[in-house]
Amino acid sequence: MTAKGRRTTRDPQAAGLAALAALLADETRAACLLALLDGRAWTAGELARHAGVAASTLSEHLDRLVAGGLLAQERQGRHRYVRLAGARTAQLVEDLAAQVPAAPRQPGRTLRESSARSAMARGRTCYDHLAGRLGIAVTDALTERGLLRQDTGFALTDAGLAWFGTVGIALDRTARRPLARACLDWTERRPHLAGTAGAALCRYALDSGWCVRIGSERAVRVTAPGERALRELLGIGAEELC
Repeated sequence: MTAKGRRTTRDPQAAGLAALAALLADETRAACLLALLDGRAWTAGELARHAGVAASTLSEHLDRLVAGGLLAQERQGRHRYVRLAGARTAQLVEDLAAQVPAAPRQPGRTLRESSARSAMARGRTCYDHLAGRLGIAVTDALTERGLLRQDTGFALTDAGLAWFGTVGIALDRTARRPLARACLDWTERRPHLAGTAGAALCRYALDSGWCVRIGSERAVRVTAPGERALRELLGIGAEELC
């Protein structure tokens, strides 16, 4: 009761929001969610090594993330595989990561670590779409050619829809997720293309050999055929991908 004798009514969403925030408020769990932005399923052992914690500790964290609806899991033999629960979870993690203030650039402790950071900044997958300088270059090129609008939120123009069809990139117009969505890039601090169109473009780039994944991280590298295709289709020069 309040001082005036009136009963207060709490917002029914408050408890759920607090529980979600608690799930994210742990560095180990945050590291797992960021790693899983590559869109693939990881074993518990792989995530434990990535996060630098014991397998038993990581298992407890995964249990909480699965119970909280942020991760989906399946078992194959003795292995436990987990992945992000879906595009909405990925969007949540991406949006929150982009709000973290940019830390001063520091050299990696090893040459391998420095190389990995550079590769991630050049090009990577952000769950199911392209990010980093590669994602920004593609987004800018689509916009400059009138294929994508950014003035009132991200939206493909009629010319943009035709461009995807001409290239041979199929778009699922019946999907519940937006056809085009802006995703704030956490390294470039500018929006890149996400949504159904962003996912389709990324999938096509990987399937056609325009890009290849580098190691087990999210980094991708543009191949020679990819450089030619991006130059011919979107006018993107090799210098924009460095």
